[in-house]
Amino acid sequence: MIRTIAVNKSYQLIKDLEVSELVRGDFLWYWIDFYQPELNEIEYLSEPLHFHPLAIEDCIHHLQRPKLDYYEDYAFFVTQALNQKTLIREEVDFFLSRNYIVTFHHQSSVEIDEVWKRFSLATNIDKWNPSHVLYYCLDKMVDNYFPLVYQIEDTLDEIDTNSKGRSMEVLLEDLFATRHELLSLRHTITPMRDLLYRIINSQRLTSIQGKIEYFHDIYDHLLKLTEMIEANRELTTDIRDSYISINSNETNHVMKVLTVITTIFMPLTFIVGVYGMNFHYIPELSWKYGYFGCIFLMFIIALWMTIWFKKKGWFK
Repeated sequence: MIRTIAVNKSYQLIKDLEVSELVRGDFLWYWIDFYQPELNEIEYLSEPLHFHPLAIEDCIHHLQRPKLDYYEDYAFFVTQALNQKTLIREEVDFFLSRNYIVTFHHQSSVEIDEVWKRFSLATNIDKWNPSHVLYYCLDKMVDNYFPLVYQIEDTLDEIDTNSKGRSMEVLLEDLFATRHELLSLRHTITPMRDLLYRIINSQRLTSIQGKIEYFHDIYDHLLKLTEMIEANRELTTDIRDSYISINSNETNHVMKVLTVITTIFMPLTFIVGVYGMNFHYIPELSWKYGYFGCIFLMFIIALWMTIWFKKKGWFK
């Protein structure tokens, strides 16, 4: 689908014009939004908008890495938003010129919808321009990254404290799933940070020079997000190492107890084995109290070894 909005020379908004009317018309600037476009609508990118075939190809083959390309009289941006429920990356493309901005996205974009609604209801139309729209869209995208990072931090805190008393296997499974989410976030946020760095240091994007401090603010937010993600990834490593260490310590303790028990039974097994041999002439074999004496001897040996191991601290 395609929706359009234009600003005439009287600073009035005109909505839902045909793309060809916008290109031929005499407007201060206009905004065309391609959202979930069909094949015949995608053709508008080449005619009448006359965008470069490489830029159109990047739009069609979505999930490109965030980037900035310069063309003759416009700039092409590839950006990525994140679905708040699934953490799936969603590409949003921008064509920016002095007298127009074109947005293109295969999925419905919450950020684009919010800015579109804000612009449609704005009263200070004279203060809006294409770079203004680009700033608001990017700002909304980056702002929507923060709840996802905060949610992951809450998950890590719950895993670290184990307030629900879950087993070690379940905790490690959740930990590795969280680590995967952090990796997915980093694959989105780091390229977006690099893109903003190019934008604020570009000498060719003259249309945003008057608003460079606003884009600096977005860049600062991305730097903060990058640091939060790296800190959380380090935290997952520490939690993983702690759990593995605790698990190894518990395993070693169990093995130590089993070893002590086995050691106690070694002399008892020896005595039983000797008197279990099928020889006719064995000392004390015909003794009336031999059985009870053997049992008593084994009990004394087991008791003495248990007390000795306990004094050595092997049961701690």
